[in-house]
Amino acid sequence: MQILGLGPNGHIGFNEPSHNMEILTHVVDLTAETIQANTRFFPDSGAVPRQAITMGVGSIMQAQKILLLVSGESKRDILTKTLYGPVSTEVPSSILQLHADLTVLSDIKL
Repeated sequence: MQILGLGPNGHIGFNEPSHNMEILTHVVDLTAETIQANTRFFPDSGAVPRQAITMGVGSIMQAQKILLLVSGESKRDILTKTLYGPVSTEVPSSILQLHADLTVLSDIKL
């Protein structure tokens, strides 16, 4: 089982929007939006990592089951794009539409 959160820009597992999707585990440069979203976990914005190691989308999609956790009204638009928009590298989470066993737990009513 793969448990994922949904980033404000549609990233899953730090697979940021880009022109391509990395398949395997890799190092990724975090976007300014992701860095800003993670400042709450660090004493100041300068301490927030600028890179992360993440499973690639191909590895994520190999899970038998995926649980996507989404919280907060600020994620309504990106959750809608994730579930109902076109599958696109610009919204990496949209690839989850193609998974055979995806469960979404959210406090957002669509």
